[in-house]
Amino acid sequence: MTWVDYGILPLLIFLARICDVSIGTIRIVFISRGNKLIAPLLGFFEVLIWIIAISRIMQNLDNWVSYVAYAAGFATGNYVGLIIEEKLAMGVRAILLVTADLQSPLPDYLKRKGYGYTCVPAQGSGGKVLSLYTIVQRHDMEEIIQTIEKTDPEAFYVIEDVRFVKNGILGSYGHRNHTDKSHYRHWKRGT
Repeated sequence: MTWVDYGILPLLIFLARICDVSIGTIRIVFISRGNKLIAPLLGFFEVLIWIIAISRIMQNLDNWVSYVAYAAGFATGNYVGLIIEEKLAMGVRAILLVTADLQSPLPDYLKRKGYGYTCVPAQGSGGKVLSLYTIVQRHDMEEIIQTIEKTDPEAFYVIEDVRFVKNGILGSYGHRNHTDKSHYRHWKRGT
């Protein structure tokens, strides 16, 4: 065995696994969003890269460094795939927020930013509360969470992925007149 067998080959296997696992992570995101075109295409390249990597290992069964590279590439590929998915920030999220502050500035903030919301007075176990529900673009989540934490740090909130949205105000459209129906859109499959 040479330095190619214990150096270059494991490095190539490691890189191949990073690629195929990262692609697999993104493919799963597209599947969960119901994307019927991109998911199969990503699956094709994921499996093609995997076959190439595993065939190299099968040709070098006595090379333990390749096994370690394969496993390390899998672990790293999961990490890289999650970072890529986070950067893409595709889809929409639903936020359900419950606050004891009946005069919370959060509904006004959402309105100024152009988000639709539903705000309902409710009864919680500790008394009267305000229940607020909104659906936002995922790339806007950080700003909204920071605003919640800053304006009402005691608020309880839940964030969920949304697969399908139809007929509502979605996204940050800036200062809009909410009687103007031009900001209503049909959103499908979280895109």
